[in-house]
Amino acid sequence: MSDFLHTFFDWSEIRGALPTLLTEGLRNTLLIAVLAILFGLVAGVLLAVLLLSRRRLVRLPARLYVDVFRGLPAIVTVSLIGLGLPAAGVRPFGRNPLGYAVIAVGLISAAYCAEIFRSGIQAVPPGQLQAGRSLGMTYLKTMRLVVVPQGIRNVLPALAGQFIVDIKESSLVYLLGLGVGQRELYFIAQERQAASYNASALVAAGLCYLVITIPLTYLVNWLDRRMREGGGRGARRPAALAQEDGTGTAGAAGELTAGAAVKERA
Repeated sequence: MSDFLHTFFDWSEIRGALPTLLTEGLRNTLLIAVLAILFGLVAGVLLAVLLLSRRRLVRLPARLYVDVFRGLPAIVTVSLIGLGLPAAGVRPFGRNPLGYAVIAVGLISAAYCAEIFRSGIQAVPPGQLQAGRSLGMTYLKTMRLVVVPQGIRNVLPALAGQFIVDIKESSLVYLLGLGVGQRELYFIAQERQAASYNASALVAAGLCYLVITIPLTYLVNWLDRRMREGGGRGARRPAALAQEDGTGTAGAAGELTAGAAVKERA
């Protein structure tokens, strides 16, 4: 029992690891995760719109991307992007491994965000799109002003959950050999564990991950509960989303909601 406690709960090792974990590791873990989810959100919306296209040639590349990056293990994607690209002479970030780490996690996040957005957009009543087109709005304009904003609102809990996944997958970028000042939580803990042959630093890193992910998990549950409780109250009027168009689209958006409601009752 004493060996177990010494291996996993050596307080001197934990105290020695915590300052670096909190000042360097936690900062870089959050930096990688936040940049990756931002990349995933932007790319995911674009991919979702392509996935919903009626043209097969438009859907196919997006579907291929999503299937590949969702099907590959994350560690393989990180290795291919972070190690493979520089070895092939493709060095958009020079010798800075942090940029490759963000792109690798972001590419994975984009594939999952695309499916999240696709399901959210498909949950929007079809009458919204049909009524927008009947008012003379183009397909892309209707998607941008009416359908996509409502779809995003539908999937906020799932997006928060994806951010938690990105935080945990950021631990895989230790493969890229991050330098001092760029190391994330797992890299720092793994280095200390290899030097001391003691897992207490890994336990400390695990506690740091839990401090981030447990509150976010409760946030996801709260958002999901709010969305389910508010689901029967009707969608927000999309008129405010159309105010950026100075040609009267806001009024058209109001007619859009009314027209969609009539079609749904019919």
